[in-house]
Amino acid sequence: MADAHQPQQRRGGERLDAAAAVLSLLSDRTRLALMERLGRGEADVTTLTESTGASRTSVSQHLAKLRLAGLVATRREGRRVVYSLRHGHLRRLVDEALNVADHQLGSLPPHD
Repeated sequence: MADAHQPQQRRGGERLDAAAAVLSLLSDRTRLALMERLGRGEADVTTLTESTGASRTSVSQHLAKLRLAGLVATRREGRRVVYSLRHGHLRRLVDEALNVADHQLGSLPPHD
């Protein structure tokens, strides 16, 4: 009977591993900023560089990681590459993480 639960547990473990990988990618400040900006709509590297304050090289490298992980999609507009979030769930995840941060910052004692 214990064997009947093994595939479900393995699937649950794979699910947790995949979720941990997504959260690990989002634990980087620049990648989180990119995801937050893309949650508001499509953008190219120039726009993302301006909105994050990171260097163009850094933004490109982070976008490559997010793309390889399947979190962002790309499309071409002439010579320009436009990035977007692959899933609406990602926008909600980023929004919720930022809401938690707002609550934590709101509960901190005033800083002199």
